[in-house]
Amino acid sequence: MRRSIFLYLIILLVLTNIFTYMFLISQVKFEQTQSDAVNKKFIDTVLALTNKNNDEEYFTLAKNQNAQEYFENNKVGTFVYAEKIIPFVTDKLKDFNSNLNGNPYVDQSPINGKKFIINKIKVLNHRWIIADFNNGDIWGEALIKYFLNDDGSVSFENAETLIYAK
Repeated sequence: MRRSIFLYLIILLVLTNIFTYMFLISQVKFEQTQSDAVNKKFIDTVLALTNKNNDEEYFTLAKNQNAQEYFENNKVGTFVYAEKIIPFVTDKLKDFNSNLNGNPYVDQSPINGKKFIINKIKVLNHRWIIADFNNGDIWGEALIKYFLNDDGSVSFENAETLIYAK
């Protein structure tokens, strides 16, 4: 009798182990499938964001090879890198924010005693800048031409200004 009970217990333990093993194997396969699906979705999202970023960066001096070649001086054999031009030009343009009447290249005089200053600047290519400006109440954007002079200075010229309605 005692042997039968032990035999039944051993058979029950073996069956329990087999069912547990099969359950865990199916659980691992399910989790692996889920993980693969999440990874594929993640990779697709990263790829989509990378493509979107590349499209948005198309109109920048940093990514425009033709605009960068404009700064190559074949006579002397020198090349000015976009990584140096962009901060130089943006700093020089933002320096005009300290004027009493605001930045002159937004082409707007102060309204209600509030001067317009440039907040954000994006150097589009070797000639154009787009800038976001405001006076605290009114916002706008300006398209500005810039020129790097032979003496190492930069000069600006307002091309167009847009003010957003309140």
